[in-house]
Amino acid sequence: MSVFRELFERMYQALGPQHWWPGETPFEVCVGAILTQNTNWQNVERAIENLKKHGALAPRVLYEMPLEELAVLIRPAGYFRVKAKRLKNFVRFLMEKYGGRLEDLFAQGLDRAREELLSVSGIGPETADSILLYAGGLPTFVIDAYTKRILCRHGLATEEMGYEDLRERFMKHLPHDAELFNEYHALFVAVGKEFCRPRHPRCEECPLRDFSPEKC
Repeated sequence: MSVFRELFERMYQALGPQHWWPGETPFEVCVGAILTQNTNWQNVERAIENLKKHGALAPRVLYEMPLEELAVLIRPAGYFRVKAKRLKNFVRFLMEKYGGRLEDLFAQGLDRAREELLSVSGIGPETADSILLYAGGLPTFVIDAYTKRILCRHGLATEEMGYEDLRERFMKHLPHDAELFNEYHALFVAVGKEFCRPRHPRCEECPLRDFSPEKC
């Protein structure tokens, strides 16, 4: 068993399935992925609820909505003016290239769809991969701060490593399975929040407390 598979099994056996990412539709997942940048999920939920109340959680509605009106609706997500522009950029891309049809974007395949998303201003690798994996069901691994912290503390990465280097480790050593990648990332989030904290980590209670690459 590879180190990366063993890491997954340790977390999964301890914590079980996480049922992540929250979202009723693929488009809602995309909006959430953009809004969750630099904030917590509770704030994102409040912003999404505002969009729903105003019947605005649809590509065409957001495409036609004035930027300032959108900014007011997503205010709970923080950095709302910046995020309104990013959301507008994404919706403009989706409407003008794919007529608002996410399925047509995802039908391009992982590499092409990822390349196109990364060309949209305000969408970085983590956001793009979240959209592709959780909204599109495409097998790409999402790297976030929780993932990097856990890997560094267990000697599987260094602070100097960038997003693409870390992502490549998972893409290289695991089968390209969207369900596996979905669960794996969700488990990293759970362990990072509850145990592997930036300060005062709960190492003795962590499911990875005795995990070391040399033993796998």
